[in-house]
Amino acid sequence: MKVLFLLGFIFLSVAVHGTTMDRCEFARRIKALHLDGYHQISLANWVCLAKWESDFNTKATNYNPGDRSTDYGIFQINSHYWCDDGKTPNASNECRVRCSELLEDNLVKAVNCAKKIVDQQGITAWVAWRNKCRGKDVSKYLQGCNL
Repeated sequence: MKVLFLLGFIFLSVAVHGTTMDRCEFARRIKALHLDGYHQISLANWVCLAKWESDFNTKATNYNPGDRSTDYGIFQINSHYWCDDGKTPNASNECRVRCSELLEDNLVKAVNCAKKIVDQQGITAWVAWRNKCRGKDVSKYLQGCNL
């Protein structure tokens, strides 16, 4: 009985705190959502980006005191330009989505917003990609994933 209660508690804790997935699971999920090759951006580059932006955590947030914005979700999408969190001054919400929706374990809204960002600014919009992935051999991010 204690073991079942403990397992139930652990499951609920994970469900409440979101998902930190491994790189291969993330790669499979975004491949199914057609990110591989989007604007000629390889799947490995998307996986590298998410590794360094959020460490594959769907609930990751980061507050930016300079402009009082927050970055949300697995792609760390910024509330000043891309989503509405109801608190960022002069936000434009280009993705027409609530920032809380970018924290969902279902990645559809986060992927759709990432596509919009790439449509407008390219993958260089993400500082982590520029600093950690650009010009590097990113193939290691897909090693062993059997995609």
